Amino acid sequence: MTKVVIVGGGTSGWMCAAALARISPPDTDVTLIESDEIGIIGVGEATIPLLAEFNQFLGIDEHHMLSECSGTFKLGIEFIDWYQKEKSYFHPFGFFGKDMPQIPFHQLWLKLNKLAREGVISEGIGSDICDFNLCTVAAKLGRFSQPSGSANTIISTMRHAYHFDSAAYGKLLRRYAEKRQVTRIEGKVVDIHQNVASGDIQSVVLENGRVVKGDLFIDCSGFRALLIGKCLNSEFIDWSSYLPCDRAIAVQTKSDTNPQPFTQAYAQDAGWRWKIPLQNRTGNGYVYCSKYLSQDEALASLMDNLQDEPLHEPRHLKFQTGHRRNFWQNNCVAIGLAGGFIEPLESTSIHLVQVGIQHLIELWPLRGGNGAEKTRYNQVMASEYQDIRDFIVLHYNATSRNDSAFWRYVRDMQIPQSLKDTMTLFQSSGEVDIKPDALFTPHSWVAVMLGQGIYPTQYNGVVDSIPQQALIHNMEGLRKSVRRTAEAMPTHKHYLNTYCVSSKQVMI
Repeated sequence: MTKVVIVGGGTSGWMCAAALARISPPDTDVTLIESDEIGIIGVGEATIPLLAEFNQFLGIDEHHMLSECSGTFKLGIEFIDWYQKEKSYFHPFGFFGKDMPQIPFHQLWLKLNKLAREGVISEGIGSDICDFNLCTVAAKLGRFSQPSGSANTIISTMRHAYHFDSAAYGKLLRRYAEKRQVTRIEGKVVDIHQNVASGDIQSVVLENGRVVKGDLFIDCSGFRALLIGKCLNSEFIDWSSYLPCDRAIAVQTKSDTNPQPFTQAYAQDAGWRWKIPLQNRTGNGYVYCSKYLSQDEALASLMDNLQDEPLHEPRHLKFQTGHRRNFWQNNCVAIGLAGGFIEPLESTSIHLVQVGIQHLIELWPLRGGNGAEKTRYNQVMASEYQDIRDFIVLHYNATSRNDSAFWRYVRDMQIPQSLKDTMTLFQSSGEVDIKPDALFTPHSWVAVMLGQGIYPTQYNGVVDSIPQQALIHNMEGLRKSVRRTAEAMPTHKHYLNTYCVSSKQVMI
């Protein structure tokens, strides 16, 4: 029997427990230790589309999950004041238009945009690539529908994620896991026993004196990193020079009677502010850099921007951006905040838990292994974090803002060479060269680079093989079809009330 001990609950701990309960590795016993006295970080969470795959893997019905977690649908993120003040753009899910053989759709649009800037065609058709993305158009109209039909239909390009109460999601997963023989132990870990020779963790000791032995330990203890950090001393790789924000304030307000199907991220003087609509409340917060803004100043700014009275006292969080050099060290795997943290600008926190679990299952350890699985796990997780880091840094560095010391710093700072190469190639040719398995697809990179003011100086010359009038005619027809498809959808509010109304609050 292999004994797996998960230290820490919350979203990350119970995602691990639920996944292991689902696959039921042979001869494996799973125990989770958590304390009701220790609070969890979880506030209102925004997610990305891949979480739907995790729920499908578990067999959890999407509508039931949203009802239990007061959730709403998410079609993308609106970024306000990032490239410059009074300017906004949308980073949508789904796809832009339809690619042609050897020609990505955005290359077609770049020619259209050039024609609009030269006055050959009206600016309307070539001014915003998001006019050719169904998620963007539906989001702006407050509409939602599930993707359906064949792969050739516009509605099939829909992709969605969720806004939900992450604490409620953790409780849902706890019920799921406990029904499948996961054992929960209430208690605080106060000591850790290691093998003197190997350094492996043998057991953890709880506050009441109980000793819990294990073969594999999963550290889901959050920022405390009890096992991977305090016990095993896995080095923390600090990325604060690239992502200097190190504080956050979170506060909830009452729900909007017509919640929008997208997250909003407002650039602020020393960071950014989020707004996440749930069915029973609205999540608000300010991620900021303490070097440029005090806690009192950040709190005052956040409270001034609230549209309703707060439902509770604001929560203050401190964090450091980066990750452990070894996510898997000895017989301990760190998942979630124990392994690393990247600010939630692109809603990747839960995704990093999900991929941590996914890669662990792919490399599921058996007795007698030679350690190669640990090396591979650390490589793929570091790559996941680096890809996301580059994408987040892009939002800050590609800006024309110089109205505060914070924005001047991020605009002028040294950035990773990998990001610099991606930006330079796109600006030169419109080409997006990223790893095939990267989380953020070329569609996402195009949306954000254009939104942040990076416009290529030229487009792919193959586009000129298409007769100009045919290109204009086809693109205008596609734009109108996207609009008609979005207008035919039910409203987001109607869809929620019909299929997944919250058990905590009936929307009016």
